[in-house]
Amino acid sequence: MEHRILGDSGLKVSEICYGNWLTHGSQVENEVAVACVHAALDAGITTFDTADVYANTVAESVLGAALAGERRESLEIMTKVFGPTGPKGPNDMGLSRKHILESINGSLRRLGTDYVDVYQAHRYDKTVPLEETMQAFADVVSAGKALYIGVSEWTADQITRGHAIARELGFQLVSNQPEYSMLTRIIEAEVVPTCRRLGVSQVVWSPLAQGVLTGKYLPHLSPPEGSRATDEAGGAASIRPWLEQEDTLLAVQKLNPIAADLGLTMAQLALAWVLANDNVSAAIIGASRPEQVSDNAKASGVRLEGDVLAAIDEALGDVVVTDPALTAARAPSSPRDWL
Repeated sequence: MEHRILGDSGLKVSEICYGNWLTHGSQVENEVAVACVHAALDAGITTFDTADVYANTVAESVLGAALAGERRESLEIMTKVFGPTGPKGPNDMGLSRKHILESINGSLRRLGTDYVDVYQAHRYDKTVPLEETMQAFADVVSAGKALYIGVSEWTADQITRGHAIARELGFQLVSNQPEYSMLTRIIEAEVVPTCRRLGVSQVVWSPLAQGVLTGKYLPHLSPPEGSRATDEAGGAASIRPWLEQEDTLLAVQKLNPIAADLGLTMAQLALAWVLANDNVSAAIIGASRPEQVSDNAKASGVRLEGDVLAAIDEALGDVVVTDPALTAARAPSSPRDWL
């Protein structure tokens, strides 16, 4: 497992990061979740991503239990704040000072740690002054409860303004967590150039496009039995829009010979593709079985040559989504609207 520097910090993260969105506390039983975490550790993965909103805080607890007994200094734990949690009252969400300072304490308790390596704003909160949010993050860092601060799905302008305030307050904004894959490239035009200039890295989610880039979902056919697309608790609703795009499913099948020629699985090819972007520090994978973790971790260190990248672009053609305006368009107008 290779590691990369996160932004302009000194923190190193594993190229493959294990995340538990849609799995821990919902899709898989706890013993399977623990097995997947241990498979990640066995594969050399040291970076783990979660969020308080996943399974309404249960995912953090499951991850904390799975990592219990591991050397804390050898891990990089990332979590997030923004979405509604607990009873989902008016102050149980968002990026207000009250919610951030209360949420970090809950996350640390559930994760069984004194600090997280990166504490992330899960989305931009349009209902709270940015200055209030960043001051709260500064206080979290000052208290030693987080080492660095990151964001998720912020626009280039929001990242620029947040980064400037962070510098004024004396802490580092080091990462952004956007959706990014061969099929979804909306960060490339604006977010990535801005982040390169500011010294902010991408830690990308859904690098396999909800599993579509594994090639297991075929046009005109029902999803394979046991796949996430057949499991409502495991995120079937999030995959469904992809399965309605027959042109996309057909184009993805053209990647099969490219992967085969390189001796890679389709998933490994997709992960290596996002890691070919030098602004990406880590690609987040999820899993419902330990062997998925082991297989996907092998994408670390794979380097794709220019002719391979060109062949991928040709295979996918115009099914690739590139509009940078979609980052803002997909953003919730308020924390309550997010879920």
